Amino acid sequence: MKELLMGNAAIGLGAIRAGVGVVTGYPGTPSTEVLETIAKARPNDVYVEWSVNEKVALEVAAGAAYTGTRALVTMKQVGLNVASDPLMSLAYIGIKGGMVVLVADDPGPISSQTEQDTRTFAQYAKLPVFDPATPEEAYEMIGEAFDYSEKYGTPVLFRPTTRVCHACAVIDTDGERREIHAEGFTKDPRWVIFPRLSTAAHAKIEKRNPEIAEEFSTYPRNTVENWGADGKTAKRVIVTGGVNAMYVKEALLALGSPDTRVLKIATPFPFPETLATNFLADAEEVLCVEELDPVLERALLKLCGKRHLHITVRGKLTGDVQAAGENTNENVKAVVAKYLGLETEAPEALPEMPALPARPPVLCAGCPHRASFYAVKVAMQGKKCLFAGDIGCYTLGNAMPLDMTETCLCMGAGVTIGQGVHRGEPDRHAFAFIGDSTFFHTGIPGVINAVYNGTDLTVVVLDNSTTAMTGHQPHPGTGMTMMGDVAEKVSIPKILEAVGVSDIQIVDPLDLPAAIEAAKHAYDVKGVSAIIYKSPCIAVTKPRGTMTITENCISCKKCIKALGCPAIYRESGEVKIDATLCTGCGLCAAVCPVHAIEKGGANA
Repeated sequence: MKELLMGNAAIGLGAIRAGVGVVTGYPGTPSTEVLETIAKARPNDVYVEWSVNEKVALEVAAGAAYTGTRALVTMKQVGLNVASDPLMSLAYIGIKGGMVVLVADDPGPISSQTEQDTRTFAQYAKLPVFDPATPEEAYEMIGEAFDYSEKYGTPVLFRPTTRVCHACAVIDTDGERREIHAEGFTKDPRWVIFPRLSTAAHAKIEKRNPEIAEEFSTYPRNTVENWGADGKTAKRVIVTGGVNAMYVKEALLALGSPDTRVLKIATPFPFPETLATNFLADAEEVLCVEELDPVLERALLKLCGKRHLHITVRGKLTGDVQAAGENTNENVKAVVAKYLGLETEAPEALPEMPALPARPPVLCAGCPHRASFYAVKVAMQGKKCLFAGDIGCYTLGNAMPLDMTETCLCMGAGVTIGQGVHRGEPDRHAFAFIGDSTFFHTGIPGVINAVYNGTDLTVVVLDNSTTAMTGHQPHPGTGMTMMGDVAEKVSIPKILEAVGVSDIQIVDPLDLPAAIEAAKHAYDVKGVSAIIYKSPCIAVTKPRGTMTITENCISCKKCIKALGCPAIYRESGEVKIDATLCTGCGLCAAVCPVHAIEKGGANA
């Protein structure tokens, strides 16, 4: 059966076909849909979970692989940082069942803090990495990654990028599911990592990787294409990989199929040296087109030095390819044309269009986080405070007019950054804003640290009962698992109480007077205090109606200037509310100085 599938869906179905038995992960764009696809399409013998963070997800998957079960763990590139501790040790210990660590990279970055390249991490961890170029290839390659993992007894990395994850293609999904007979866990000294065993394990890895590199030289997805009449003897050639291989192919087609050869590398590490050496035999120059790090370029430079090849290597390091950011069809075409000495026609100018208004990302209309930020802002007016943020929708609290997120480093760091700032400036009180899902992810250790070290800090948990930014996935506080089972809700207040936080307030942030008083009270508490601003995400609850502007409005625009709600706007000097956006949260009514906003229908 042929299906139109997103790349992530193709990977998920490919993993099922490959016989995966346990799938774990933590949501993060652009990786999220892989696990969600498996959860929807899984046979009864496949277990799926959203774990509390990537470290936990990797360790659960490793345990499954110890039994001989095929295991898949999914995350985005920054999640690999969280999972790196167990992964580095697992590289030494190895596995029994195939284990694939899918890490979706985000060139651009489109929805991430960093442009981290998992191919570089693969070199650091000394683990094989697979780099699919298309959704079709990813569907097949995920099964091959499991095969290599089992053959060499090692976890392997699988690195789709955003354009592969979110592109769509027609894929034949008729293949039969592979049956994997896991023999179960067997007691073995190898499962316990000791320093005296690590040296031997390291030596084994160093011996193994050249063998894998040699095998990768005959891996069918590492391909050579000859272009033009004399491609086989072309002096200028191209090496590429991942989605950039498709950009190069489209560029060459657009340029009239000039004479060159293209080596597509699907396995950047261990680098297939024999294949690359043969490819470069008659070349004088080679251009590397890749994103993000110059991984292929450095591998070729090393190869040329090692094998005394007199070839000029061009790419990011020489300035021929942009050093940062996402490549596109257009800029790859320009790079290839310049390299091959071809002239390109300037793209046909588009008809002039009126300038579109700027649309920066904002909190949704009716988002309870807006109320939480505003309450603390009002309560702390004139006081010396830090408003530390975290990763999630509430990072947007930094936007005007709220202007409340003053730091944002990584998941869970707001709680700990706040402690450090307070230690550097003892007279500055820190409010650390963190979402409910992020609290479970990496927030708890920071709270424990603050209690243990007696730090003055207010932890503000923005509990909207979902993992909102990545698509409303469940977490331990929602009472539902990814497999649809009802679970015991893990109580955030009880966790806070258990780790020693004695002053805990639970407030609806849309009750503005109570929310403000909660912040004032927390400021006066010595040691660690906590406010749980609890109100559901507007995307997972029904609207409360709409608000309307009455004739009492004096056009002071405080509702606009204070809140920045996208449902409130000005037209012909009048303040109006867009009924198609308004959810009836009532926050605007609470800030209106003349009580000119009330529940009602749409504005005229």
